[in-house]
Amino acid sequence: MEHRLINAVETALGWSGAEELGKGFVRGTMDDPALVSRIMTPNRLLDIAMRRSLNRPQFRCFQKGEEVHPAIYYTDSVSPRGQSIPMVNMRSLGKLLQDGATVIMDQANVFDPTMEVACRALQWWSRERVQVNAYLTTNDAAGFPLHWDDHDVVIVQLAGEKEWEVRATSRNVPMYRDSDPNNTPSDEIIWSGIMRTGDVMHIPRGHWHQATRTGSGSGKSLHVTFGITKRTGASWLAWLGDWCREHEIFRHDLDRWHGTGGEALTAAATRLVGERSPADFLAAYEQETTLPRHVPYLDILGPLDAVVCTTHFPPRIQEDGDTVDAVASGKKLTLAAKALPALRLLLSGKPVELRRAEAVAGAEVTEVAEILVKEELCAVLTPELSSGYTDLVTNAVS
Repeated sequence: MEHRLINAVETALGWSGAEELGKGFVRGTMDDPALVSRIMTPNRLLDIAMRRSLNRPQFRCFQKGEEVHPAIYYTDSVSPRGQSIPMVNMRSLGKLLQDGATVIMDQANVFDPTMEVACRALQWWSRERVQVNAYLTTNDAAGFPLHWDDHDVVIVQLAGEKEWEVRATSRNVPMYRDSDPNNTPSDEIIWSGIMRTGDVMHIPRGHWHQATRTGSGSGKSLHVTFGITKRTGASWLAWLGDWCREHEIFRHDLDRWHGTGGEALTAAATRLVGERSPADFLAAYEQETTLPRHVPYLDILGPLDAVVCTTHFPPRIQEDGDTVDAVASGKKLTLAAKALPALRLLLSGKPVELRRAEAVAGAEVTEVAEILVKEELCAVLTPELSSGYTDLVTNAVS
């Protein structure tokens, strides 16, 4: 799945794929001015907040370096029947922003189709889980204090400007669950400066950083942070811990009175490590990821006209003589070999209009699409979901 944002980020950072992800700090500028406003605008972010019942920590507001109590900008909307739903009070939020504040929307990909599709494309690109947070800062307002993240981030400045400082790590590859709290910032400043509209920055895990508009006067800043959580050696060992339950020796109690059976356990653990490599873990992780949320297909609502593959990672298509398998999200579908062209088209990650696809993949493409939608590897391409692809991902049949 080719996505304009990924192409622009690669060009800006001088990358040719996801191999450089996490290896070092780098920044650049995208050469596609129209792309930034297509991804997100300040008004669209506020519109999302206005139309949904959001709660902390999904939506937070900070002013003068401290979190604003939700009661100041949330109001219970009471229906004629007395049902109470917490909603953002846009008038109160507007006053905070006018005075200078930062609002944060965590996992904007859950609420906005453009963000959803961008994260899915980044997952197919990086083969890791991705979520995006949006940060809108107005006037003379501070951001978070100096901190580090336990995942790699790609930051895209979408509007206005913000001042940043990025420092080196004070502990190599720190983790959320770690043996060291890693509370002392590094004194080594790698880069400090202003991120302007269209700028892109990659901050690897563990690098200390902070951003602010303090002293910048009137104005705004909107940036999105794509958090990319890569698997680690510790993740592999945790996975092995789950697999060890298949072997009886690991299910026995540790007997402190008559010996723990340490030698036998060590030998069994060594065999387990040899049986299931880190590469096996990476492959299994992609295939075992649960299916994403999507609108279900109901024929009573109309015919199936267009679909798109919505798995978190690219499905595997395996040919086997007279049959072909589609493997994704813990499922394995076996179809006749003649379905291969349809599978390749429907599982490409690009939107597919079925009527036009029949000329390319054969008349069976609609039947295959119905199977994939039923098994939830593909989703109905609703107008809302389609808007997340428009002008960003080329249709499979163009």
